[in-house]
Amino acid sequence: MLRRTPKSKSLTLDEQLQRMQSDWDRRARENARHFVDTSRTDWTDQDFFASGEQAIAEQILTDTENVYQGRDPAQMRILEIGCGAGRLTRALSNIFGDVHAVDVSGEMVARARVALHDRPNITLYQNNGCDLVVVPPLAFDFAYSSHVFQHIPSREIIESYVREVYRLLRPGALFKFQVQGTPIEDSSPDDTWHGVCFNHEQVSAMAQRCGFEHRYSAGQGRVYFWQWFFKPLA
Repeated sequence: MLRRTPKSKSLTLDEQLQRMQSDWDRRARENARHFVDTSRTDWTDQDFFASGEQAIAEQILTDTENVYQGRDPAQMRILEIGCGAGRLTRALSNIFGDVHAVDVSGEMVARARVALHDRPNITLYQNNGCDLVVVPPLAFDFAYSSHVFQHIPSREIIESYVREVYRLLRPGALFKFQVQGTPIEDSSPDDTWHGVCFNHEQVSAMAQRCGFEHRYSAGQGRVYFWQWFFKPLA
């Protein structure tokens, strides 16, 4: 079980969003690639993006029936929440025709723009950490988020993202993402690293409130608790 420092005073939503942005800007300035993937502190370009290719191979290419749904991926428009320094975004752009990606940290987005400048099919946005208003109201064929919601300290913020994804997805499309599934002893509203924990019942209730069909999940009780939310056809 993860242990934390004693719970701090309550924070407003705006204070939590400001904390998320400032903490991730600081981490980006300190060592952006390490905080995107903490397995190393000295990532080279080649190794960093190769690790993204491996992750996408495991999370997307083994799940093409749910993700593609018979479509040509080169013709699909997709949305990534939490692009960080672009590790997974580059790998996604090798598969999908049009990739839109957001991040709360302007410092992370700046680094991603430099790293992905050669990818004309990627559009990057800095958002407010809570909604997707900065993304044009296009019909998206797939939405994806990895290693992001596990760091968010508020179920309200995560549910706001889920509602926003529902708004942008075409009917029938999948939102595949993971949340923090490890039980946490003392939840703190200002902890932007460990984030808030979900169990299966809480995730399913969120899906229902947001209009999604919660078709699958995997990894309950672990850090990487994966969810498959489908937008109903009607």
